[in-house]
Amino acid sequence: MNTNFMPALFLGHGSPMNVLEDNEYTLAWRQLGEHLPRPKAILAISAHWYTRGTAVTAMEKPKTIHDFGGFPQALFDTQYPASGSPALAERVAQLLSPTPVTMDKSEWGLDHGAWGVLIKMYPDADIPVVQLSVDGTQPPLYHYQRGQKLAELRREGVMIVASGNVVHNLRAVKWQGESEPYDWAVRFNDFVRSQLMEKGEPHPLVNFMQHPDAAMSNPTPDHFLPLLYVLGSRREGETTSVPLDGIDMASISMLSVQIGEA
Repeated sequence: MNTNFMPALFLGHGSPMNVLEDNEYTLAWRQLGEHLPRPKAILAISAHWYTRGTAVTAMEKPKTIHDFGGFPQALFDTQYPASGSPALAERVAQLLSPTPVTMDKSEWGLDHGAWGVLIKMYPDADIPVVQLSVDGTQPPLYHYQRGQKLAELRREGVMIVASGNVVHNLRAVKWQGESEPYDWAVRFNDFVRSQLMEKGEPHPLVNFMQHPDAAMSNPTPDHFLPLLYVLGSRREGETTSVPLDGIDMASISMLSVQIGEA
């Protein structure tokens, strides 16, 4: 492919402990960073910046946000000192016009949904990163259409890296040891995977909540919606692949999606 047109990724980020661990998931993220074309910047879209309205980080040096609790101190000590890009933030706002976009120069930064995967893909933190919030007041179609508008960034050498989990039910998590996934989690994960390659406008997964297992798999939609940005950025005839799959802790899907060939 033309390496000036970056792939777009949705990564199932799972537990924050993946930052400290080496496992099948973190290995897959590292391999993506090693084998994909190197972007000039990254637009991160994380489930953990769930807002009213739309905001984008516009500071030169975004802080590393440790938005979790009850984990080892080593996790809180971990920093991801990637630079920001006010110019990219302005470009994002331009592409999303006429939607009002707040240029956040101090409040946010990079949350663990963003830096938790990027620290494995690009451990040197030497690629500028801008993070876009997910407007929780809007329906799924809105987020898919934002992805369509942001697709132009891929032509400009920017990689879109969205992060969430297509199955994300924390109340059902089994924290100790290896656990068989719930039947409803498997069914919904398989449904999402089977629909990824489908065509249609909008993409069929915009209507994901119509599936009978959707409510159990996504008690709230925040971790699913980032996938719609990536699906929205897909060009006509472009390939869709699954570099990683699996269900962790019985109710967290690690399914990851790549748009575009390496």
